[in-house]
Amino acid sequence: MAVAVETLRWCPAGHLEMIDQTRLPAVFEYRRYTSAAEVAEGIRSMVVRGAPAIGVAAAYGVALEALRLRDFPHTRFDQELDAGFQALAASRPTAVNLFWALRRMRECWSAKGTLDAPALAAALLDEAHAIHAEDIRINRAMGVHGADLLTDGARVLTHCNAGALATAGHGTALGVIRSAVEAGKRISVIADETRPFLQGARLTAWEMVQEKIPVTLITDNMAGFMMSRGEIDAVVVGTDRVAANGDVANKIGTYMVAVLAHRHRIPFYVACPLSTIDRALASGAEIPIEERTADEVTGYRDCQWAAQGVAVRNPAFDITPAELVTALITEKGVVHAPDREKLAALF
Repeated sequence: MAVAVETLRWCPAGHLEMIDQTRLPAVFEYRRYTSAAEVAEGIRSMVVRGAPAIGVAAAYGVALEALRLRDFPHTRFDQELDAGFQALAASRPTAVNLFWALRRMRECWSAKGTLDAPALAAALLDEAHAIHAEDIRINRAMGVHGADLLTDGARVLTHCNAGALATAGHGTALGVIRSAVEAGKRISVIADETRPFLQGARLTAWEMVQEKIPVTLITDNMAGFMMSRGEIDAVVVGTDRVAANGDVANKIGTYMVAVLAHRHRIPFYVACPLSTIDRALASGAEIPIEERTADEVTGYRDCQWAAQGVAVRNPAFDITPAELVTALITEKGVVHAPDREKLAALF
């Protein structure tokens, strides 16, 4: 297999580098970040995307801000670090890992608050490193649990990108596929292109090609046809937030895939680290849905295909009800037919 993708990496010189996912697959390059504001913009503009990767990036954003402020007076340090937290929290609304990571960094700040600024900055950086390493371990654990659900020779449909590029490494949905391949199973991937931002076409297909895992790209409106022909054996997707009752928020179009899978009796699995389960929200109806700009729908990069002046809707996520989810794949194991009681038991 190819060298593992490092979606983001800490550089000893004291800055963060993240793969610019807006330029893949045409250009592979890292961008450099030195402050919370810069990382927030990287999240907002989707240089980095995918709930786990956003959480890790936000943790490093806090650490970068603390390092930037470490020689400032105590009062200014606190004020500007708090502003950095707020900028990161405002970057994208749906992925709960963002807020989970920021809460964990605030808890570290509170616990280490008696330290001087340089020592506190070092402690926050250590916490960000820990979040980074934990994400990879969690993805590996999910991969092992999920691989058991896939049969040898399975043809697996996935939507959006829930691979190494969406995490600190290995991936959630694609991590399940990677682990199944590592276990010796012959798995082939069918990647929805995932309009309008084309994460499946640009990112999932790129990851699978790099690792020589067989992959076929289809447009989003081909999934039903292929299911009706018996050409899909399972669906595995990631998620940006799961409500307490098991409702799942994921990239727009996931709900349609789940309905089609239910119609054709195809298992629909969601790879979901515990940090993505938001027990404060009773159901998916309470999950905030990000609306993005019209230009993502009317064209792509320099190509404009829609009529000028047309009204556009661009919700970035939709909600799949728990009753359409065959199982959640977590680092603690597989939760079949998820509901409120089963999810509560995980904690």
